[in-house]
Amino acid sequence: MSTLATTAFDFVRELVYREAAIVLEPGKEYLVEARLTPLARAAGKPNVSAYVDGLRASRDPREQAKIVDALTTNETSWFRDGAPFRAVSDHIVPEILRSGRPDRVLRIWSAASSSGQEAYTVAMSIQDKVRAAGWRFEILGTDISEEMLARARAGRYSQLEVNRGLPAPLLVKHFTRRGTEWEVSPELKANIKFQRLNLAAPFPVMPQFDIVLLRNVLIYFDTATKRSILRRVAGTLKPSGCLLLGGAETTLGVDDSWERVLVAGAPVHRPAKFIGSKGA
Repeated sequence: MSTLATTAFDFVRELVYREAAIVLEPGKEYLVEARLTPLARAAGKPNVSAYVDGLRASRDPREQAKIVDALTTNETSWFRDGAPFRAVSDHIVPEILRSGRPDRVLRIWSAASSSGQEAYTVAMSIQDKVRAAGWRFEILGTDISEEMLARARAGRYSQLEVNRGLPAPLLVKHFTRRGTEWEVSPELKANIKFQRLNLAAPFPVMPQFDIVLLRNVLIYFDTATKRSILRRVAGTLKPSGCLLLGGAETTLGVDDSWERVLVAGAPVHRPAKFIGSKGA
């Protein structure tokens, strides 16, 4: 049972909602206490309540950023849920490559990319197909956590991390052993850029994407924030672009400007105007 003071929990709830639009419902005190205990210890405080009380007095922006960072969910793995990656590599990308588009550049956004596994998974899945077609690809990975972005840019993972869904042939092909870790090859890294982006805030100037992966993150926002994010994401898509959400996420009842279609068993969302123009 959590010993976190109500005033401390309320302060953290308001901070995280204000900075990242993440909703912490009552009952999540244990989560806040678990995530912030390392910060409290590093600050020399006896417990999380004391740490937060100190922050309420100082309003130190660096410590506030650490709290938001700590409470950003960073659960990730390679080929998470499987079907979306098969849909991308076996159906969506080949369809784009057959389009005859003159620019011959495939652009993909991995939003809320955490420590980079999703972006690297997509790259491994499509690299050979894209090159064989004479195209090139660019992947943008974004996250709110600077710590996770630094890990993603480094592209170094422990044995335990590579064991979470990474097939052995791809480990051999795309990684090099570095002491106790495995590092992504420079060749794969060259196609991927990581930068900070807060999904709940106005987006910076971005290119138009063919594919956006916004997976397992909308579940942490309230309906108004979900709607706002989905509409801004739609603005980053090419007219024929598509959006992939997490298995527990949907646009239904949130933003009706999307149509959902199944591609190789994976739900794929496209702007309704594009679906209509195809006669679907």
